[in-house]
Amino acid sequence: MTETNPKTDATGSPTGKRGRDIPVRSRRQATREIQRARGTSGVRRRWTALGVAAVVVLAVMVLYVVYQNSPAKQHTAAGGSGYPHVAGQPSAGAMAPAFTLAASSGTPISLGDFRGKTVLLYFQEGLSCQPCWDQIRDLEHNQAQVKGAGVDAVVSITTEPANLIAQKVTDEKLSTPVLSDPTLQVSRAYNANQFGMMGDMRDGHSFVLIGPDGVIRWRADYGGAPDYTMFLPTSKMLTDLTTERTP
Repeated sequence: MTETNPKTDATGSPTGKRGRDIPVRSRRQATREIQRARGTSGVRRRWTALGVAAVVVLAVMVLYVVYQNSPAKQHTAAGGSGYPHVAGQPSAGAMAPAFTLAASSGTPISLGDFRGKTVLLYFQEGLSCQPCWDQIRDLEHNQAQVKGAGVDAVVSITTEPANLIAQKVTDEKLSTPVLSDPTLQVSRAYNANQFGMMGDMRDGHSFVLIGPDGVIRWRADYGGAPDYTMFLPTSKMLTDLTTERTP
């Protein structure tokens, strides 16, 4: 006849007739071992919770330091547009860095081509930023207001390859020349890659107004943290331009 295992109580000690045959000392020892194991498990859980809390606190402190040292904390709604922005470097009064870049039109364009005219450079994130292309479209739809503000030409600059930019311009049915800066040489010269959502790998949403003499008259970087503005109505941008520009 097969012998079955005895039943056990909450401590793991056998019960019933056979359980009573086990010495009390053995049962007490088994109980202490179980309680000790449970206590060790509880301590481990508490230490694990404390470790997670410490990591969270450290992460918050790091993010706070990054925020405190970023351009974002300088953002103000200057000029009355209601859209926070700063003026990066080079800013008004500085000579605009020269450049020559491939354009969506197929012909390279240089800053020197606009000597004697007032040109508005618009640095933007590129193909994946549809609001950036909507911004160009809005500028074109409000061309009369732009001209009325003393802007003779608008040129956009991004980091995408020229052939892809040309296709995007065609798809969007835009006439504004868009220049390709794949090495970020020009973007870094203007520090326009410091105000975007993709870090310094892409440009943000920056406007730089350059006078007929090649001197910067106005600059506004709207694309920085924490707002990351990728589109604002042309009328709002012109409000800032007309109130903040230098002679």
